[in-house]
Amino acid sequence: MGGISAEREVSLRSGKAIFNALRNLGYDVSAIDVGRDICKVLGREKIEIAFLALHGGFGEDGCIQGLLEVMEIPYTGSGVLASSLAMDKLSSKVMFISEGLAVPKFEKLTSFKIPEIPLPIVVKPQKEGSSVGVSIVRDETKLREAVETALSFNGVAIAEEYIDGKEIHIGILNNIVLGGVEVRPLVEFYSYEAKYTEGMTEYIIPPEIDDASYEKAKDTALSAHQALGSEGATRVDLRLDRAGKPYVLEVNTIPGMTETSLLPKIASHRGLSFPMLVEEILRSAIEKSKVKR
Repeated sequence: MGGISAEREVSLRSGKAIFNALRNLGYDVSAIDVGRDICKVLGREKIEIAFLALHGGFGEDGCIQGLLEVMEIPYTGSGVLASSLAMDKLSSKVMFISEGLAVPKFEKLTSFKIPEIPLPIVVKPQKEGSSVGVSIVRDETKLREAVETALSFNGVAIAEEYIDGKEIHIGILNNIVLGGVEVRPLVEFYSYEAKYTEGMTEYIIPPEIDDASYEKAKDTALSAHQALGSEGATRVDLRLDRAGKPYVLEVNTIPGMTETSLLPKIASHRGLSFPMLVEEILRSAIEKSKVKR
């Protein structure tokens, strides 16, 4: 948990919640704040399996997964390639399109320019999570600031069509759809502030959409999860337009596990308490490691 990305604080909160759940379940567990000395720490702590709550860069982009592969330490969640694809919003869009899934129209930006996509548009960094650096631009005078903010993270930004409708998040565990939640933020969109500030967002479980649209959203989410080769627990973010058509935004391979996080909310509605969810994620990683051996 922790690390050095822009999502460090959220990662620490997820890690603490997971740590407490595992300890209360009777596991011998260590909480590791990931730094440059991670290899030494893993060896010193004699880690048998790593439960990843490392959001953002180094955690969700395949880096920590690759390190653990080299050290022959099993870990929860998706592998190196799926993690890398999911973190890269451009690469993942290509994969979704190849599977026939709808995504918002988009443009890659490496410097400021006016996109061909008409306003309003969403501007976001290529490789950040938790809505870090994301802006909705409705006024062209705000466009330069939004693009420069998004570019400041890794030099690549995405301008994306804004899909007017509902935001639906689908939880998946071991290739089984747990269900979905509709998010209604009190601010303009489901921003970092709305995600991690108590009372800033209304959560509706199940989403207030018709049955056909809900089933289509769940099928689309599972297809997106599988298109990247994801494993374990993921959360797939969708926008449904006014006609109920789902558009894939992204797949989160290490979804948040804080008190306000969506996957635990979805799992709870399905009958899985937080400790049960944590243990099931751990069990799936153990089973995967047995297969590899």
